[in-house]
Amino acid sequence: MTVNTFDPNAQSPVAEQPSTTHATKVAPEMGNGAKGSGTRIGFISLGCPKNLVDSERILTQLRIEGYDIVNTYEGADLVIVNTCGFIDSAVQESLDTIGEALKENGKVLVTGCLGAKEDEIKQIHPKVLGITGPHAYEMVLEQVHAHLPKPEHDPMTSLIPDHGVKLTPRHYAYLKISEGCNHKCTFCIIPSMRGTLDSRPMGEILDEAKRLQAAGVKELLVISQDTGAYGVDVKHKTAFWNGMPVKTSMLALCEKLAEFGIWVRLHYVYPYPNIADVLPLMAEGKVLPYLDIPFQHASPRILKLMKRPGNAERTLEQIKAWREVCPDLVIRSTFIVGFPGETEADFQLLLDWLEEARLDRVGCFKYSPVEGATANELPDAVDEAVKEERYQRFMAVQARISREKLADRVGQEMLVIVDEIGEDGAIGRSYADAPEIDGRVIIGGEYDLNPGDMVWVSIEFADDHDLFGTLVEDDDE
Repeated sequence: MTVNTFDPNAQSPVAEQPSTTHATKVAPEMGNGAKGSGTRIGFISLGCPKNLVDSERILTQLRIEGYDIVNTYEGADLVIVNTCGFIDSAVQESLDTIGEALKENGKVLVTGCLGAKEDEIKQIHPKVLGITGPHAYEMVLEQVHAHLPKPEHDPMTSLIPDHGVKLTPRHYAYLKISEGCNHKCTFCIIPSMRGTLDSRPMGEILDEAKRLQAAGVKELLVISQDTGAYGVDVKHKTAFWNGMPVKTSMLALCEKLAEFGIWVRLHYVYPYPNIADVLPLMAEGKVLPYLDIPFQHASPRILKLMKRPGNAERTLEQIKAWREVCPDLVIRSTFIVGFPGETEADFQLLLDWLEEARLDRVGCFKYSPVEGATANELPDAVDEAVKEERYQRFMAVQARISREKLADRVGQEMLVIVDEIGEDGAIGRSYADAPEIDGRVIIGGEYDLNPGDMVWVSIEFADDHDLFGTLVEDDDE
């Protein structure tokens, strides 16, 4: 493996670490209750897609019970904030959002990951009406009932679609297959917040997928804390769906989802050996050839301190084998730099590994202590200036790799799903791009397309992140 020499005097764009990986979601207006009716609830969802699914479930139940959803503080009789608490910046964003809701409205319920730290929230915001932890749907509803009694409503005038309330565009949806995680990563407190692995019943997942497809969803984004471990907690027992037996496993789930004939994208997959079982499905076009795998580091010593599974060299061999089975495979990952005890030699190993792996999409975070994480007790903390320097070096290497890999797309024709219409034309994504976290495909000058349309695009230009192209002419026209 080789790596370019770092020149600290070289001029290059400065990378900025994101506060969270996903945008804040404010629930749209739903219902028609009058202001002051005692039925109007504002809802803000922060953090990852797993939190978003929790928000959708709470909102669905609120609408079933006849509550109206509003998108302003002023018009709400109560505001619910679904928080994130994974890293310090996310905690601060959650606390700031709670403070804003209290200032603008005054009646606030808090739920989500940060809700597991009830004392911390109450110390800073003692006026919140109630606090619950993650995926505590029933408790949230109980707290709502205590402050806003269930409204009298005619269910025929406020029908809820079979797929429930969604906070994503109509054409894609997150499909959560499990809660919790069995890993003990030293930098993470998610298991203490969300518990150990708890796989959803296979039939329940497939029924939801069927409802989403019927509602017009064209892309399912499979999410969990540990997608590859799906079914481990129930020993991969045989379940039944539509009267047929089906094993509770990631492979069987992918095989069944592939039968729906829509895009299926896998997120948060650890580098287990069983990933290889899914690669043939990707090579055959039944599941998108896309894997979101949080490698986190490459130094064996740092991985051991992190208590992460996998060996860096073995992982490189896995990646090579996966690409041999499915040459179109796109891999995205996340990494942490500046972990306690990380030396320059450890970091150089990471850069060398990155050069060898040539991943398609990469996110990076500078390590920050998280309250309750065992990594806080590790010695040899890395200086903040060193973290920043390593972060910039890491992102510079990955930006070059990404630019080179995207340049290889020029001249190709790619199937693109349209997300929105912008100033320059339609904006969409190929199979290589997940919404909000990856790149985009800009189809210049096309304004007559609609979100959810799937079109073939000839790629004509690429930059560090995005592709630019034109519609492929239909020979039949």
